[in-house]
Amino acid sequence: MFAQILSSSVLGIDAYIIKVEVHLENSPPKFFMVGLPEGAVRESKSRVFSAIKNSGYRYRPKRTTINLAPADIKKEGSSFDLPLAIGLLTAYGHVKEDHLEDYILLGELALDGTLRPIHGALPISICAKSNQVRGIILPEVNAKEASLTNELEIIPAKDLRDVVDFLNDEAPIPTYRVDIEALFQEQSRYRVDFTDVKGQEHVKRALEVAAAGGHNIIMIGPPGSGKTMLAKRFPTILPQMTLEEALSTTKIHSVAGQIEDGQGIIATRPFRSPHHTISDAALVGGGRVPRPGEVSLAHHGVLFLDELPEFKKNVLEVLRQPLENNSVTIARAMVSLSYPANFLLIAAMNPCPFGTLRQLN
Repeated sequence: MFAQILSSSVLGIDAYIIKVEVHLENSPPKFFMVGLPEGAVRESKSRVFSAIKNSGYRYRPKRTTINLAPADIKKEGSSFDLPLAIGLLTAYGHVKEDHLEDYILLGELALDGTLRPIHGALPISICAKSNQVRGIILPEVNAKEASLTNELEIIPAKDLRDVVDFLNDEAPIPTYRVDIEALFQEQSRYRVDFTDVKGQEHVKRALEVAAAGGHNIIMIGPPGSGKTMLAKRFPTILPQMTLEEALSTTKIHSVAGQIEDGQGIIATRPFRSPHHTISDAALVGGGRVPRPGEVSLAHHGVLFLDELPEFKKNVLEVLRQPLENNSVTIARAMVSLSYPANFLLIAAMNPCPFGTLRQLN
């Protein structure tokens, strides 16, 4: 018995198609998963079998082999739970094969079969459109984000049984639609405003010049003089984001799991303010499986470094490449990834280590 399900994964900020292949044999029960699965993918076995049982589907355990193709790229994350479950149910005869080639399946499964949100819905949606896939079946929470890609069917599902009934043509699920322009306008409102700052005319003038010319800026002043307040309101005087800028920024935040439920799109310029104890990998991106750092999360927005002298020397030195190239490249033994990092840098510091500059008589 054999079944093949379409899924997808993210590499950097771009997605690619994954084929989940399930093969069953009438042999003593054993479970094998191949195709370079990482920890969360290997752990999916327990979640998937529990979700299948608690959703009311019965099966006789068999020798099970699952392949995640292409097999030479590492797979990570919990979004493979749903395609794995549907693949097993198809191989056991609970799901028809008629629509399996039409949809990409994504979703983390709870033990009761409920679908939980995933990361990277927007890049995967863009990948599905470029590969001429009919649509995507994914958790309801991710539907708004995935629907930013036009001409694609977005099928929001609550649980595993919903997906099975939909694929068997027993219970249709309405396609999720969103008015991109209306959503963009709705999300393009800031929670703060530059007019909140009273006085400080010389500093506000300097910030206006920096905003108009795209210049980086450093503010030096004693504690309580309003440096952080001014920096937080600086994005509100920058030009409004275009839809293209919003989509490119949303892709990064989607991969990093930084999009709030129901938000759908990042339509205001990001403001990132990392603590001065941050590591160089967290600032520019990296890790065993490279992830975007603060400089990429600030793409098309502002990176604010408060208490600049407190940052480690090596952390400040790694800012050279993103400031010069508006991107950062992370090289590892098996992969080399580039993340966009086009941001304005604002730094703030006290005049001396004591916080205020004292005059000596």
